[in-house]
Amino acid sequence: MIRFLALLLVAAWLGAACPAQAAAPTPVDVNKASQAELETVKGIGPAMSSKILAARRSGDFRNWDDFVERVSGVGPGNARRMSEAGLRIAGSGFQGSGAAAGKPVRYVAPDRGAQGERKPGARASGEKNEVGSSRSTSGG
Repeated sequence: MIRFLALLLVAAWLGAACPAQAAAPTPVDVNKASQAELETVKGIGPAMSSKILAARRSGDFRNWDDFVERVSGVGPGNARRMSEAGLRIAGSGFQGSGAAAGKPVRYVAPDRGAQGERKPGARASGEKNEVGSSRSTSGG
């Protein structure tokens, strides 16, 4: 009897510690949600929800491509993650096709990294090149 109770207790503890399935996120319609409702979606904080609401002022989002095009800072990767976290446009999740997949990326100069730091071996402006002329266009 004691063994049975101990086994039952262990089984109950394991069941509570290891749920069989994670709960699905609650869908949030981007065209109807308030700022507080948008911020319940994982990955959307106060700054992003403000951008979404600002873009929505010019009209409802027609689809995910429209959303990616109009909301600064949202690309296909962010759209996919937001969709997986429950964000919906016209009842649908992000499919990853269309113009959103080809959204232009920020240009990075060849001798600069993503944060603007010089890459190893790149000359700073004003340094001499091989023939001795200066890259600087100032003064003379």
